[in-house]
Amino acid sequence: MVKGINHITFAVKNIEVSFEFYKEVLGLRPVVKWKNGAYLTTGETWIALNQDSRVSGVKRPDYSHIAFSCTSFDFQVLKSQLLDYGCVEWSENKSEGDSFYFLDPDGHKFEIHVGDLQSRLKEMQDNPWDTFQYY
Repeated sequence: MVKGINHITFAVKNIEVSFEFYKEVLGLRPVVKWKNGAYLTTGETWIALNQDSRVSGVKRPDYSHIAFSCTSFDFQVLKSQLLDYGCVEWSENKSEGDSFYFLDPDGHKFEIHVGDLQSRLKEMQDNPWDTFQYY
């Protein structure tokens, strides 16, 4: 039985560029860095970056992405930092809470989001748009 997410790994073109982005722009805490990789954390989540020459510029056309939590106080500052860095917005927010959908330097799809599962469920109950089956 799976008990949680152990770590998330991203293949990156350039470890220096990606390390600086995740550390300086997103504010992840660096743990260790070596020639072709790095480990950083955000909360209890361990993020691994691995330099890989096979990283392509092809972007996935689907909605798959990873969302990072942030406070409403930090949202606008972080969004501005991402835009100032040159991050491309890949989707508009259509759900509850403030969200900004962006690409990292390697085209990985991310979101910064104000809210949590409880706020999402409350929004679904208050504004039903489908029939839901809760577990």
